[in-house]
Amino acid sequence: MTKKLVSFIVVLLLLIFVASYSAVTGSIQVSIGELIQGLISGTNEEVQVVKDLRLPRIIISMFAGAALAVSGVLLQAVLRNPLAEAGIIGISSGAGFTSILLVSIFPTLYFWSPLFAFIGGALACFLVYSFSWRSGLSPIKMILVGVALNAVFSGLSDTFNYRGSYTVTSISPTTTSTLSMKTWTDVEIMVTFASVGLILAVFFFSSCNLLVLQDKTAKNLGVAVMRSRLTVSAIAVLLAAVSTAVAGMIAFIGLLIPHIARQLVGSDHKWLIPFSAVAGALLLLVADTLGRSIIAPNEIPASIIMSIIGGPFLIFLIRKGEKTNGHS
Repeated sequence: MTKKLVSFIVVLLLLIFVASYSAVTGSIQVSIGELIQGLISGTNEEVQVVKDLRLPRIIISMFAGAALAVSGVLLQAVLRNPLAEAGIIGISSGAGFTSILLVSIFPTLYFWSPLFAFIGGALACFLVYSFSWRSGLSPIKMILVGVALNAVFSGLSDTFNYRGSYTVTSISPTTTSTLSMKTWTDVEIMVTFASVGLILAVFFFSSCNLLVLQDKTAKNLGVAVMRSRLTVSAIAVLLAAVSTAVAGMIAFIGLLIPHIARQLVGSDHKWLIPFSAVAGALLLLVADTLGRSIIAPNEIPASIIMSIIGGPFLIFLIRKGEKTNGHS
C-alpha cells in the first residue's frame, strides 16, 4: 500500500510541476505569479495569449494522455493481451476516419465528434476481435490484424483528404495529431467526454480484475463475461475515440503506461486505472512540451515523439512474449 501511494503521489506532483512549467515556458514567458494574477485580473495581454493558446493545449494533452492510458488498461484486460492498445490495433484510425467523415458532412455537429469517432472505433474493435479469435486471441495475430485495419482506415482518411492533386492539400487535425491551435471549445469537448469515460472506468475496476481471468473461472465466480467484456470495451473505445477526435491519433501511450504502472502499483485495477490516468497525462504532456521546445519556434508533434519511444518498446514486448512462450 505504501509503495502504491508513494508512486501515485510522486507522479501526481510531477504532473503538477510539468503542467506549471509548460504553462510559463514558450515563445511568451511569464512567471507563475504573473500567470495567476493575469488570469484573475484579465489585464495582462501576454497572459491572455497564454490563456487562449497554451492552456487549452495543456489541458487537452493531459486529458488525452489519461484517456489513452486508461483505454489501454481496459483493452488489455478485455482481450487478456499485453499488446492491446487503441493506436496499434486500429481503433484510433477507425475513430479518426468516421470523425473526419461525419463532421465534414455535418459540421454543425462538431461537439458530438467523439460520438462519431466512437462508432468507427467500435467497428474497428469488433473487426479486430472477430478476425483474431480462434479458440482464443493470439497476440501476434491481433497485431497483424490491427496493422491491416489501421492501414485501411488510414488510407480511407487520406483518400478523403485528397483533393485531386498529387499532394494532400487538406490535412485534418485528426490525422496530423498536432496539439497546437486548440481552443476552449476543444477543451469543453475533451473534458466532457473523457471525464465520463474515466469515471466509468473507475467504477468498472472489479470487472477488469475478473476479465483478466479465464472465462470459465470468471463464470464460476458469477460474472456475466460477455456483458462485462462488451461494457468495458465500450468504455475503452469511448476514451480512445474522444482522444482521437480532439487530439489526433497518438499511439503507444496505452501500451507504455499500463506496463509501467503494473511495476509500480501492481495489477489490481482499483489502483491501476487511476494511476495510469495520471501517468498517461504526465507522459503526453511531457512529449508535447518537449515537442514544442526542442527546435523552437518549430514543433515536433507529440505523436512523433511517442512513436519514437513506443516503437522499440513494442518490439521489446513482442520479443519478451516469444521468450515467455518458449520460442527463441
